[in-house]
Amino acid sequence: MQPVPVPLLPLAARTRTRTALVASADSSFRQRLSEILTGLRWQVREAEGGAQAWKEAEFSVPEAVIVDSWLPDLDLAEFLADFRDRFPQVDLVTASGMSGAEGPRGPYRQELLYALRRSQDTDTAAWNTAPMLVTQAAGPQQAVALAAPAQQQPIQNAFAQDSVVLLPRPPSSLARAVPIRVETPRIALPPMGEQKAVDRLPELIGNAPCMLEVSRRIRLVAQRMTPVLIEGPTGSGKELVAEGLHRLSARSKKPFVAINCAAIPEALLEAELFGHTRGAFTGAVHGRVGRIESADGGTLFLDEIGEMPLALQSKLLRFVECSELQRVGDNETVKVDVRIVAATHRPLAEHTKAGTFRADLYYRLAVFLIRTPALMEHPQDLTLLVDHFLQKMGREAPIKRIDAGAEAKLAAHVWPGNVRELEHVLERAAILAGDEPLLTSHEIDFGSTVN
Repeated sequence: MQPVPVPLLPLAARTRTRTALVASADSSFRQRLSEILTGLRWQVREAEGGAQAWKEAEFSVPEAVIVDSWLPDLDLAEFLADFRDRFPQVDLVTASGMSGAEGPRGPYRQELLYALRRSQDTDTAAWNTAPMLVTQAAGPQQAVALAAPAQQQPIQNAFAQDSVVLLPRPPSSLARAVPIRVETPRIALPPMGEQKAVDRLPELIGNAPCMLEVSRRIRLVAQRMTPVLIEGPTGSGKELVAEGLHRLSARSKKPFVAINCAAIPEALLEAELFGHTRGAFTGAVHGRVGRIESADGGTLFLDEIGEMPLALQSKLLRFVECSELQRVGDNETVKVDVRIVAATHRPLAEHTKAGTFRADLYYRLAVFLIRTPALMEHPQDLTLLVDHFLQKMGREAPIKRIDAGAEAKLAAHVWPGNVRELEHVLERAAILAGDEPLLTSHEIDFGSTVN
């Protein structure tokens, strides 16, 4: 197979490092494309879905974004259109090699198309040893090929209502002319009752069953107006769950307003939530819209709701019941449309029995429960989390690696601060390592207060 020639650019352009972002749920596709682009002097960042790609672009705008033909968390067409509106200067290309949306073609488009072609040609190598299982949809859709056992008989795909036939391996010329991906999440369905790791949200790192269950619950309730209560230990990612609920909801283009009920003094919390009029209290020189009202049309996230004083709980209950609030110092009520998501590290059901939290408010907030697990409940995800945080720190400094001794020390820790503690331990280790590219057990310092 002859490689497709790459058009030569001026020397200055070839030596300058360019940044590309590859968005795909297929890790092998990301790896192949990253290797090829790196060989073409691109600096490559990866994203497992549309939401992560958006966050990566917000953090540092790349020169090009390559998006797979399917995203696990967002509608592809909507993502492309919104991304083009937000980042019109980025060269946006889909895995098919076409422009993702109307917009300018970047000066390095040919390099991107070459890298895509090379990565997809790599997929066709499986044809040399196996026939193809071709699924032809009932509608006018393109056929999708998967590697299949040589003796497999024709079957029926009851899920997609597609006809499946077994074909011999096509000639290599056809393979080059029509590159077909081997890994296809739409076709490779998991066994009944088994949940695939790709089903998890990109914000929630971890493939353990308890983490997949969190993602499953988010997807089930995200599109509804149902109030959600997130329970879990400190540092287990409750705010990430709330952000995921908002992002997957119909309110995603409206505000996401978060307030930590434990971080604001009791005397100021009511005015912070409901707003106040001018002169409502000493120091109220101007009127102010509260957090609830500022979230109108979107999502209100009440973090550490268990710390809210009882007197204020009754006022919040009134708003939850009728969606009307009254600013401090005002006699008029204001109608506000928000979806409420609350979070707590406390067992609120027990606090209602003890009388420290209103039972009627609890049942209003806990219509749907999501529990974020402690890190010790999914220790098998520790390696994934470490890699994630090292990559995250690598955005601002050279990426560091971790040796076996450091891994063993991390694995032996009990993690009372959960995922947040892990992130801080790795950040501390990176600082202690200085310019050294490898983190060892000597740099892993848990601090005297948590040992």
